Formats: sequence, C-alpha cells, structure tokens
Amino acid sequence: MVYVSDALRRFVVERAAQSCEYCQLPNSLSFYPHEVDHVIALKHQGKTNVENLAYACWRCNRYKGSDLGSFDPQTSEFCFLFNPRQQVWVEHFGLKEGQIIGRSPEGRTTALLLKMNMADRIQERLRC
Repeated sequence: MVYVSDALRRFVVERAAQSCEYCQLPNSLSFYPHEVDHVIALKHQGKTNVENLAYACWRCNRYKGSDLGSFDPQTSEFCFLFNPRQQVWVEHFGLKEGQIIGRSPEGRTTALLLKMNMADRIQERLRC
C-alpha cells in the first residue's frame, strides 16, 4: 500500500467536496469509506501527487483498478477512461433518474467499466 500523507489526503478529499470524482456519490452515503485513487496507477508510472490523485468510492476504485482505458460500448473503439484531473464531469456524464449517462466515449466507457449503473448503485444515487 502506498503512503499518502494526511495533508495530501485532506487536500484530495476537500477538492472533491467529499464525493467520488467518478460517480459523484457523497462519502456520507457510502457504507464503506471513500479512498484516494491514483488516476494513473503506480505500475504505469503514475505519481503520488495532487495532479494524479482522485477521491473515489470503494466500488469505483475497485472496478477501475489500474485500468487506463477500455472500449467504448457505442463505437467499439478504444478510449481512455474519464480523468477527473484533466476533464470536467458534466462534459462526459449526465444523470437521469439515478442512472449515469455517458455523453462522450470516455463517459460511456468509464460508466460501463466502473459498473456505475448497477441497480444498487442507482438506488444509492436516488437517496442523494
């Protein structure tokens, strides 16, 4: 496990307004605490710094793992996953009746790979 200083962890949490930067679930509504995620995993030469860390719910973090990209379910073309450090959430995702809708190849691919629209995850968002 990689050490992330308390100060760096606090910065990441505050920057994310205590919500998952991938699915937007507030930490306060999650059964398990949110985690600090390396957007680009260490095994891909990602760094432990503010430019490469995101706040993620445990599910998004587990489903993402060290993946950097996958195939767009609409076009079958490879694309990178949504990067919360370089991209704006509302440009890539929408929310409709608790379901996260991908608005771009990155959004569609990320929503699918991170299993954002599993029934229980939709129910979680409807409680927000």
